[in-house]
Amino acid sequence: MRKFFNKALTLPATREPGPHCLDEDCPDESLPERLRAGALKYFGGGTLFCVFVAFFYLVPLLRMFFLSFHDSGSFTLSVYGEILASKGIRTGIFNTLGIAVSSTLLAMSIGLFQAWLVAYTDIRRKMALEIFFMMPFMIPSYITSLAWSRMTGASGLLARISGWPFPSVHSYWGIVWVMAICHAPLGYMLCLSALRKIPRDLEWAARCSGASRLATFVEVTLPLVWPGLLGGGMIVLLAGLDNFGIPAFLGADKGINVLSTLIYQEIAGFGPSSFSRASCLSAILGGLALFCCGGIWLCGRRGFVTESVLEDRLPRCSLNSWRLPVEAFVWFFIFLTSLLPLFSMLCTSLLKAYGVKLAAANMTMDNYVFLLRNRKALSALRNSFLLAFSTGAAACVIGSAAAYGRVRVGGWKFRFMEAAFSLPFVLPGGVFALSMILSWIEPLPGWRPKIYGTLWLLGGAYIIRFTLLHFRAATSAMQQVDVSVEEAAGVCGAGLLVKWWKILTPLLASGLVSGFFMTTTHAFTELTVSSILGALGSETIGAVVLNFEQAGNITVSCAFSIMVLAALGLFAVPSVALHLLQTRNSRQTIPARGKGSRK
Repeated sequence: MRKFFNKALTLPATREPGPHCLDEDCPDESLPERLRAGALKYFGGGTLFCVFVAFFYLVPLLRMFFLSFHDSGSFTLSVYGEILASKGIRTGIFNTLGIAVSSTLLAMSIGLFQAWLVAYTDIRRKMALEIFFMMPFMIPSYITSLAWSRMTGASGLLARISGWPFPSVHSYWGIVWVMAICHAPLGYMLCLSALRKIPRDLEWAARCSGASRLATFVEVTLPLVWPGLLGGGMIVLLAGLDNFGIPAFLGADKGINVLSTLIYQEIAGFGPSSFSRASCLSAILGGLALFCCGGIWLCGRRGFVTESVLEDRLPRCSLNSWRLPVEAFVWFFIFLTSLLPLFSMLCTSLLKAYGVKLAAANMTMDNYVFLLRNRKALSALRNSFLLAFSTGAAACVIGSAAAYGRVRVGGWKFRFMEAAFSLPFVLPGGVFALSMILSWIEPLPGWRPKIYGTLWLLGGAYIIRFTLLHFRAATSAMQQVDVSVEEAAGVCGAGLLVKWWKILTPLLASGLVSGFFMTTTHAFTELTVSSILGALGSETIGAVVLNFEQAGNITVSCAFSIMVLAALGLFAVPSVALHLLQTRNSRQTIPARGKGSRK
């Protein structure tokens, strides 16, 4: 990259008119405009890219939506009437709304309290607390539900140790609690940044006017953080509508169904009208998800903009004598909600049989030996690793190209691409999986590729669903690179591919790697899409854990979950290290308030 700058600086003052001329005699076209024109040339004017994105990202969803209004080849609403007339379906709709809303309120309460502790108080070991607060988000929700199932109930770890009967999470409110624990990190992340950007001058003014700490929080802090809190609540509500693993693991044996599990049951049933009924249920669930997306957009548009640009990381509230009790409570909460359930699952994986006494004589490694010799388990691990890295690589190419066009070119075409990337991700996984089945049975008239139940369809579905993650990371990184860097390379005659290889890729490496790990982690632990699209020979780890649990092999399912967590560490450790490095660099570049030389 240095040679491009050296060459640009040594250019002669007078040059013959040419494609890279900088003299006043050149055509009235600025260098950024030529840069934009060159990018459009590689995108084919953006139209070809739009057609590609529309075919793979939007057409499947539209076909699924239109199929929900067709029965026997004719347009009708009879399927909707039949579904809404079913008591079981109506109960599933009410369960979906009730569980999603209740878990959202609880998750946002937990996340707001955790964010307030980290952003406002002088509690110690904040770095460790941030990692443990994010732990439930890093662990797949179906493994978390499996861990809580092994800890609670009459045969759970707590009952065996204490001898007291603890309530089981295999209930309506148990699903709400576990879902809230899994989604609380989302509320924490969204509230933390909002709290740190609130100007402390406003709070000082309230305190100087005689307001107490509680009154200041209610009258000043909460209204300022309310738009972010409401937008975060919509995101958590969307995650609750999308969640399939927790209701499937904790509610199936109790007959507690939600829309995502009902869609799975309809597709697995393969009845004469299964796909029509599943399409109707998907349209209802997708409508609820789009309603949440509308709320997120409205909150972001009407959000209050504070005067602070940088995050204020200094504590604003001293806990004094309450610090030790608060710290004890927080660490006990982390131990109870994150560490003890995983320990319970580990103990269960070492038992000879589920239900036997927890003693050294009943411990064995046979479950792990069985899994290491089981073709189904090893095939699932291999498939998940292959799908994860393939998805990460493909999403890196597509997302980075789209991010470059969105930032450097702009226009309605690239805004359309951004919306197209977002739709498969924000819609529930069951809705998206059904759209992929209906679309790729016959994607073009007369062409049936026969890829249903294969890794090709799963890989394509993962790429389409998770491209948004890398697109967001690449867009954020691209906005940090000044256009003058590309202008200097363009003056030296470098084309777009050369600029990407020698200049942009080194500068964007941090964002691209972060997006790659986010994409691979989501693809590796995905359950909803793979449980619907997978078949014999193309199972993933989530589907295998679900199959072991439904078959009653509880100790084996726990052992396989522990193996999955160990494999997940291969993705989590580099991602966490990169996040901590970025946080450290940002702290070094942002001077702390109150510290500096006096002039």
